[in-house]
Formats: sequence, C-alpha cells, structure tokens
Amino acid sequence: MAHITITGIPGLPEVGAGDDIAGLVAQAAPTLEDGDILVVTSKIVSKAEGRVRQGDSRTAAIEEETARVVARRGETVIAQTRHGFVMAAAGVDASNISPGTILLLPEDPDGSARRIRHGLRDRLGVEVGVIVSDTFGRPWRHGLTDVAIGAAGVRPLDDFRGLSDTYGNPLSATVTALIDEIAAAGELAKGKLSGVPVAVVRGLRDLVTADDGPGARALIRPADEDMFRYGSADVVFARRTIREFSGREVDPAAVRRAVAAAIAAPAPHHTTPWRFVLLETPEIRTELLDAMRDAWIDDLRSDGFSEESIARRVRRGDVLRNAPYLAVPCLVMEGSHTYRDDRRNASEREMFVVAAGAGVENFLVQLAVEGLGSAWVSSTMFCRDVVRKVLDLPPTWDPMGAVAIGHPAGPPRDRPQRDAADFIVTR
Repeated sequence: MAHITITGIPGLPEVGAGDDIAGLVAQAAPTLEDGDILVVTSKIVSKAEGRVRQGDSRTAAIEEETARVVARRGETVIAQTRHGFVMAAAGVDASNISPGTILLLPEDPDGSARRIRHGLRDRLGVEVGVIVSDTFGRPWRHGLTDVAIGAAGVRPLDDFRGLSDTYGNPLSATVTALIDEIAAAGELAKGKLSGVPVAVVRGLRDLVTADDGPGARALIRPADEDMFRYGSADVVFARRTIREFSGREVDPAAVRRAVAAAIAAPAPHHTTPWRFVLLETPEIRTELLDAMRDAWIDDLRSDGFSEESIARRVRRGDVLRNAPYLAVPCLVMEGSHTYRDDRRNASEREMFVVAAGAGVENFLVQLAVEGLGSAWVSSTMFCRDVVRKVLDLPPTWDPMGAVAIGHPAGPPRDRPQRDAADFIVTR
C-alpha cells in the first residue's frame, strides 16, 4: 500500500499581479522531489495572472464569466463557464481578496499548471505534477470540496473498465477522477483560512507523467454524454427544431418518458386530451408518409399550384421521411362540454387545442432532455382522414401534426435573439 504524505507549504507571501508562482514555491520549498504533486489554490493563480476585477458588482462579473445559466434561485446562480465547468457563480469569488475587488478563475487553468510545472523544472531540476484546485459544490450533497480545474504532468483518470474486481465481477463503468481526489486531499493540508495556498502530495510518483498530459479538461463530460446537462434555468431552451438526424437508433423508452412528461400538461375539466401514436417501424412510417404525400399533391393540384411549386412544397416533408422515429400526437375531446350555441362549442374546442399544444411542448422539451432532437411538423393536420385510415385510429382522434425524432446530426443553428420585452404588454 502506498505511503502518502500531504504537507502544506507555509511562508508564501501575498501574491499579486505578475508574480511568478513557480519562483515563490521554489524559494519556499527547495526540497521538492521528483514525483511530488503540487496542489495550488486557484486564487493565487488568478491573482498572479491579473484576473482581478475592480469594483463590487459580483453580479456583473458572474454574467461576464457565464457561458450558460444552469439553475438560478434568488441570488444563487449555478453557471457553466467558458472552460466548461458547472459551478456556483461561474467561479467568481469575493473572499480572500481586498475589499472592492472580485476574483475570476484563471483564463486557462491547464496552461497555468503547465507554466508552474515548467518553472519548477527550470529552477529546481525536478519533475513534479501540478494541480490547480478550486472549491465546488456537488448536486444532492451538502458541503464543498476542492476539485481540479487545471493539471499538468499528472494522470487525470484511472480507467478500470474491462477489468474485474476481487470477486471476478467485470467493471464496466469505473473511471476514477484521480486529480479530483488529490485536489480534495491537498485542501486538508491547505485549509480555507490558514493562509497556506499550496500543498505537496508525496507518495504518488506513479501518477506523475513525463509529458504535461491532457490536463483537467479530460474530466469535462461532453454534452452528449451528460445526463444532467439541463438545469432548471435552461431546460425549456434546450428544445430546438432539429431537421437533420444521424443514423443512430432512438431508444423507445426515452420517447415513452417524453410522453409521460407530455401528459403532465394542464387540461380543461380534469380531462386527458392527449394520445400519442408512436411509429416505430420503417414500414409504417413509409406507408403513412407516402399516403400523406399523395393526398397533399392532390390538394395542391386542385388549388392550381404548378408542378415545380408542388415539388418544392413536398420537399418540406423530408424532415419526417429522414427521421428514424416518428410520433403523431392526437387530440381527443373526451370530457368536453357540449353547448347549445356554436360560439361556446368553438371556444370549448379551442381550450382542448391549447391543452394539446401544451402536451406537445412538454413532449418536445423532454425529448431534448433525453438528448434527442425533434421537429414538429403540422402536415398531418391537412390530411387527417388519411392519417386515421393508415394508422387505424378512431374517428374521434384528431392528428395534430407529426414529430420527427432522432439524434441530431450536428449542433443546432443559433437561435434568433429575442427580447421578452417585445412580447409583453402591460396594463
């Protein structure tokens, strides 16, 4: 078993802009050895690199450092930074710094770690690993812990997948975040209030690498692998219209979870006006789309459109034909009230249509949360009888468009900028 020691480096002066951290550490700890790992608090790195903002507007600093807001409650903001970190206040800190100033994260924490490592090599002739650490909260757990936001010369991960445990059970998902564990251990020797910003971890020589390595960026989970990517602030905005899909299969269970979200929508009279027809075989999708195309062409010809115009309009349906999965949401009026005058009956139907739309929106948002792209297309509403016949639906089911579903072939186009104020009227 490895014998590990963790020792804080005392005596470091207050760090300011332009200071050489490697030089300060080399002077304070000249006995560093090959294979040591330094855990350096990000605060002193930020100070040395001039990442100090004058003024006391922490809110403005958070906005500038935020790539996207993941969640917001009151003044508390969980944000993704430009680095890809998801953390409170986008890493903006007003502690352990002069009043009237605010500290930002280093621009490139991996680059900062490399510079410190190379500087120690030049001054002391030692091959050490360097971790730049910062304090993170964790979902579903109280308390904070330090994690690695930058690293150089340290193996960041230990991948046990494909191996077996002592009982012979195969390991299929075990990847250990080594640099996070070391960062947390280093904080035990540094402390939050001790004024010791650097710790030396000794006894993990086998984790120190000859090259700088991939750094802490290797720990950032890609968006398409992140099951918890969307927080409460951006889950609605996760829904985007996707018109091009990859060949990857769609998990039917994911679509069913989206249906479960759909039927949580509000509806009049405590009714359930939603039904979802899931087209899970290529044969039924092709049969439906061919029948819809033929009906649409007949209608366009009867309206006097040219063959060129018809061909152009029919091509708009390609998004449905190219999707690996289709769903047809339907409106049912069960539980609706019948009145003696047409005006009130029309209003009753409008209420149910609004409820159906709310269900479809829930469906689309949940598909995005599941990592699926979608596009709602209204074409079934122009040939309802054809859709009912092909899908063998009751005459009381009213097809309300079709939803193309699949894994996006690429990132969505930028959403047009809209100001909510342009859509608000106050009385």
